[in-house]
Amino acid sequence: MKRRLGTAAMGLIVAVIAVALAAPIATPVAAQNRATRPQIDRPDGPVWSVIRKNCTRCHGIDDYAYYALDRAGWQSLIESKHKTGPGAGAADVLSETDRGILLDWLVSKLGPDTKPFPRGYVAPEITEFLSDPEAYRLMNRACVSCHSIDRINETRNSADRWRVVAVQMRERGAKITDDELEGLVEWLARVKGINPNQ
Repeated sequence: MKRRLGTAAMGLIVAVIAVALAAPIATPVAAQNRATRPQIDRPDGPVWSVIRKNCTRCHGIDDYAYYALDRAGWQSLIESKHKTGPGAGAADVLSETDRGILLDWLVSKLGPDTKPFPRGYVAPEITEFLSDPEAYRLMNRACVSCHSIDRINETRNSADRWRVVAVQMRERGAKITDDELEGLVEWLARVKGINPNQ
């Protein structure tokens, strides 16, 4: 009797552990995702020197994509965020020269004529995957009104990068639903991803 009870208890423990280990796998992918984060291509030259010296101690540059401001707006944001002194992130006061270089770049890349990256886009779970013809039909409908299909065919990105690009394109006017966007991201990552065999 004791042996049977011990075996049953051991079986229950194994079952509980198995369920606990399987729970993250069983959770839908979309439920595990957080909001998509923007990605900004790092500038070169003096702009990068200014950013590296004055900005990246506290934050990355990708958060800049959440804004589309004119020069006065960027100036105000910098003044509100760039703090110096004990406990503050900035080591030095931003010089007028550095401020001018940074403002020129911010307005040229993320000025009022651009679209800010949406803060709340969370990728939905996809359950149906696009075939090659379906993906090309979708791209021909949503993408080629602004650029050629060659631009897509000649690019290789990770799924996360393709998602950022697709969300940015939708913000610029591409007519594509969340489900279509995620289906296209999955297809692009599978067919035009960063795997060297693709």
